[in-house]
Amino acid sequence: MPRRIWFRLGLVALVLAVSLWYLYPPQKSINLGLDLQGGIHLVLGVDVDKYVASQTERAAEDLKNGLERKGVGVKRVARDGLSTIVVELASATNWNDALTVAAEFGTFEVGQRDDKAGRFTLVMRQRQVAQLRDDAVRQGVETIRNRIDQFGVAEATITRQGDDRILIQLPGVQDPERAKALIGKTALLEFKLLDERTPVEQALAGQLPETSEVLYGREIDKQTKAERKIPYVAQKRSLLTGAELTRAEVQADPNSMGNWQVAIEFTATGARIFGEVTEQNVGRRLAIILDGTVYSAPRINERIPGGRAVITGQFTVDDARDLAIVLRAGALPAPVVILEERTVGPSLGADSIRQGLIAIAGSSLVVFVFMLVYYRLSGLVADVALGLNLLILFACMAAIRATLTLPGLAGIALTVGMAVDTNILIFERIREEMRVGKTPRAAIEAGFRRALRTIVDTHLTVMGTAVILLSFGTSSVKGFGVSLFIGLGASLFTAYFFTRLLFDLLYMGRRKVESISI
Repeated sequence: MPRRIWFRLGLVALVLAVSLWYLYPPQKSINLGLDLQGGIHLVLGVDVDKYVASQTERAAEDLKNGLERKGVGVKRVARDGLSTIVVELASATNWNDALTVAAEFGTFEVGQRDDKAGRFTLVMRQRQVAQLRDDAVRQGVETIRNRIDQFGVAEATITRQGDDRILIQLPGVQDPERAKALIGKTALLEFKLLDERTPVEQALAGQLPETSEVLYGREIDKQTKAERKIPYVAQKRSLLTGAELTRAEVQADPNSMGNWQVAIEFTATGARIFGEVTEQNVGRRLAIILDGTVYSAPRINERIPGGRAVITGQFTVDDARDLAIVLRAGALPAPVVILEERTVGPSLGADSIRQGLIAIAGSSLVVFVFMLVYYRLSGLVADVALGLNLLILFACMAAIRATLTLPGLAGIALTVGMAVDTNILIFERIREEMRVGKTPRAAIEAGFRRALRTIVDTHLTVMGTAVILLSFGTSSVKGFGVSLFIGLGASLFTAYFFTRLLFDLLYMGRRKVESISI
């Protein structure tokens, strides 16, 4: 037997062994998608305008500080609308100095101006507004992905959809409500000083300084489980945010049996700021605020140099763990709302798998019998090649950690048809060669040679279509594209290379061949 036969046999054996290795154990080798495993499907809307407004507000605060450092007195520096800052000077004599400071904010341009009244507006450039909207969605996708990775969901899908939406699919999630709470929490951690000069009753009546605001904490009665809101008057200015966090861990609350707390630690910069804030405000109360809710407001007794703090709030262990996750992953740049929600139960996913496998098995059986009856021994060769094709297909999906979806099962069924069609093309070519009087060996040689170009052309054309589906399709369409692309690649190997190897073993040896079972 020629050496190249042994080489081809060894290559096929290697492919077979590697495929079996990747598919063991079968229960854990292939990841199942949402439609097959069950889970939740969410479409989130990102409030991009809120992000633009928050950046404008931050710029207004920086502008006010810059004017004060320059010695320019101001009556008012505040955001007006979405992306406009209104500046009212205490005296028009500092007009030029104010414009010099404003010129440092390159993302804004001067809008309306009144030199005599000492009043002007800064308007954010449209290009910057568009960039901030895009950043809000991009950062939201990355933050949610980090949270879900720490939550422990395998093969989650988190992709951008349109200008201001995020598509999330979480296969196998058994607690949808907890997952939604984890994803949707903005997790904006802020440290603000309480305004203890303004009575709470006065603030609730609407009489409070422009620099202060009313925030609420919550307290849960251990006996009745009733929740009570507690009002606080806090300064609007954030002294420190969660952006400077480096660690967040769950700990048992030593002051409340059965409850848990989250211990946090700041970066070097955050620790320095925290130390300065506590040193300069000894005796005052510092509120720890998460998403606008006051969790605690301890009094500062001394400077805290270590950059460590704890967040308490009558947390259960799951609440504390989820809070630690979102703090480590970072805050969402803008609030999100759930626009669409679908839950697929595990039983429905199991039904989909069963029906999909029945469809593939049924179509494969029909093809198997047809090929065996119509092409006899050659049909059996094609059936063996088809079996190897499916084995390679599933092994490749396991190797690249691809997710098998319901459309993916449809792609596998289509692959079965394409693989058999390739063999039929080869067999008909061989029949044509035998009709013109060629010997069996010459007919096999010519049939495979003449069919090769057509086979490659058809496969590459459809594989190109699969690449387009993978590049621009949604998650379900991508599942179809993945199985189709891999299946066609496997078909090229099995239908031509492996089928040819079996024909060579059967008919191309030293013995004389009178006919072909085709």
